[in-house]
Amino acid sequence: MISLVFIRHGATKGNLEKRYIGRTDEPLCDIGIEQALNLRDYNFPKEFVFVSPMKRTIQTAELIFPGSKYVIEENFKETDFGIFEGKTAIELSRNEEYRLWVDSMCSSPIPNGESIAEFKERCVNAFEKIVKSLPDNKEASFVVHGGVIMAILEHFAEKKGNFYDYHIKNGEFIVCKFENNTINYRSE
Repeated sequence: MISLVFIRHGATKGNLEKRYIGRTDEPLCDIGIEQALNLRDYNFPKEFVFVSPMKRTIQTAELIFPGSKYVIEENFKETDFGIFEGKTAIELSRNEEYRLWVDSMCSSPIPNGESIAEFKERCVNAFEKIVKSLPDNKEASFVVHGGVIMAILEHFAEKKGNFYDYHIKNGEFIVCKFENNTINYRSE
């Protein structure tokens, strides 16, 4: 059994504006910095810390785990939103490609981006590789994006739900146990 914590990075300006910022590499805003600093009070595992390579996750990890080492996992990047990147749903509301994507329950490929299936597979494979490398009875923290957490939980959670059932807000976390290829969790 491995004890895990999934931490969603603090907020960025784009998050507050409800923009698609998957590959936009922006730093935390003041609210996001405050969210990350508030997480310092928790006794998160710090022997094994895995982080997305984006500024917002690295900055969050450095604020929560000052002076600790962490491993950057390239495959924990957020979805590549292609032509939707940096825009809000309102700005895209008249875009035919966007409407088609939304009508597909966001499951079709994003023009010049990636499909949700590709994204989920990338995240799940990276997570599986990591947990298989960890010794039993260890603890690990993951400082990642909301979509990454959603993809991993959708695949491994004991209580099955759909991708969007696992959404958490910026600066929130989920405590889990991983055993027999299954995640049992509670959100905080």
